[in-house]
Amino acid sequence: MSDKRLQLITTAFKLFYLKGVHAVGINEILAESGIAKKTLYHHFSGKEDLVSAVLAFRDQRFHDWLESRFNESNNGADKVYALFDALDDWFNDRVADLLPFHGCFFINVSAEFGDPENPLHRQCSRHKESIRSLIAKQVDMLDIDSSDQENMTDALCLLKEGAITLAYVQGDRDAAVKAKATAVMLLRRECA
Repeated sequence: MSDKRLQLITTAFKLFYLKGVHAVGINEILAESGIAKKTLYHHFSGKEDLVSAVLAFRDQRFHDWLESRFNESNNGADKVYALFDALDDWFNDRVADLLPFHGCFFINVSAEFGDPENPLHRQCSRHKESIRSLIAKQVDMLDIDSSDQENMTDALCLLKEGAITLAYVQGDRDAAVKAKATAVMLLRRECA
């Protein structure tokens, strides 16, 4: 990826994440990045193409970060708990690569492009599916009946999404700690 393309993507991400996609115009991105309009249109066909590239950038960065957090843990239960420890770090701005916490970029963008058939909305949905698959891999390592693994994955994803919402909408920076406590109860019951 060229330096200017990456600079446009990272600048657009910061602005979109803080203000919303519809609130940020191309001229603001150009002014903030210091890149010429001609260069932007050399790399992107338009704003929607740029938004798609920003979503792909954030998806990869978030996925890699979360996967590395899972890989730091030794066993199944600790890997599951690592999800909530990672969220706690994110909510409390201890992850520089993710920028200060302003909710889930994919939830925010999907709300701005609410039609489920919209390509950007579908891209946000694919991100959630990808993260769910990553969580499911951790659940597969647990000592629980295989028929319960799908339900456990669903429960953990619901806890994750609920924690993100509480942290952003209500400013509850302890939401991940609370979600982890619930996950501990679920796992004790299932793994007993």
